[in-house]
Amino acid sequence: MNSDANDQSTLSFTVPEESAGERLDAFLAEHIESWSRSRLQRLIEDGDVVVNGRASKSSYKLRMNDQVDAELTTLPLASFVPEDIPIEIVYEDDDLIIVNKRAGMVVHPAAGVSSGTLANALTFHFQKLSSGGGQARPGIVHRLDKDTSGLLVVAKTESAHDDLANQFRNREVFKSYVSLVHGQIENERGEIDQPIARDPRNRTRMAVVRGGRPALTLYRVRRRFDRFTLLDVELKTGRTHQIRVHLAWLKHPVVGDETYGGGRDKTVVDPVVRSRIAKLGRQFLHAEQLAFRHPRTHEFKKFSSPLPADLSEFLDELTNR
Repeated sequence: MNSDANDQSTLSFTVPEESAGERLDAFLAEHIESWSRSRLQRLIEDGDVVVNGRASKSSYKLRMNDQVDAELTTLPLASFVPEDIPIEIVYEDDDLIIVNKRAGMVVHPAAGVSSGTLANALTFHFQKLSSGGGQARPGIVHRLDKDTSGLLVVAKTESAHDDLANQFRNREVFKSYVSLVHGQIENERGEIDQPIARDPRNRTRMAVVRGGRPALTLYRVRRRFDRFTLLDVELKTGRTHQIRVHLAWLKHPVVGDETYGGGRDKTVVDPVVRSRIAKLGRQFLHAEQLAFRHPRTHEFKKFSSPLPADLSEFLDELTNR
C-alpha cells in the first residue's frame, strides 16, 4: 500500500509467531509508545488501523504474518464531509472506479489534513463506495503520495474492495510509474531489492533499513538526458515512499523530491533547469499504468495515464537545452 506524503505517523507491523492470537488493540498497545489502549481502540473504530488492507475491530485475533498498518491521526470524523472537488474519472462500472489523481491532492484525511482530499471528493460524486478502508477512507484500496500524480482504483462494493485488497497484498496488481532521476543510471534495466522501514534517525521518513519490510522495485531506462535519466519503474511491493526511497538509495534521487533528494535539485548546473525544478513544486513521479483482474468478471483490465502537462513540459525543457 502506497501512503501519501502526509502519512508521517503511519506505523507498519508484520505480526510475529509469538503474537499470533493476540487482540489487535492489545498488540498495538504493546508496540506503540505513549498511546493508551482506549485511545488505540478509538483509532481502530475510526478506521485508522488496517489489517491486511482492511479496517478491523479491536477484538480481532491476529494471525502470524498479518500486516498491520496504524495511522496515528487525531482527525475527528465529524470534520469529514463531502466536497465538490473536480476529479478525473478514467473508468467506472458497478464495482469500481479508476481515478487519475492530480499532484498536490492527498488521498484521504490524515493528521493535519481534514479537507480537500480525494476521499472528500469521492463521497460528493459517488453515493456508493465501499467502507473497507474505514469511514474517512470510502472506497480507498491503495494510495499515492500527495505529490505523485496518476492512476488509483477505488472500490464501490465491499466484495470488490476485498478482492482488490487481496490482489494488492498478493502482488498480483501491475503498477508502473514514470520517474525522472538525477544522474546517468549505468545499466539499461535493473532491480532494487532492499528492505524499507522508518528511518531510525528521522521517524517522519522512510529508509532502507536492515530488518525492514521486504521491498522490490524494477526499473528500465526510457530515455537519457545530459544529467538526468527517465525511467519506467515497476513496483513489486507497495511500501511507503518505496520508489523515492529506493532510487535515493541508488544515488539517483527523483527530481523534485525535497524529502529524499539530498539537496540534488539545488546542485543542478544549468540555472534554467534548476529554476524549472523549483517551479515544478513536486517530485517527478507519475503512476502511468495500472492493471489487475476485475473483481467480478475476472477479466484482466489495464489502464494508462499520459504524463500530465507539468511533467511533459519539463521534459520538453530538457530536450531543448
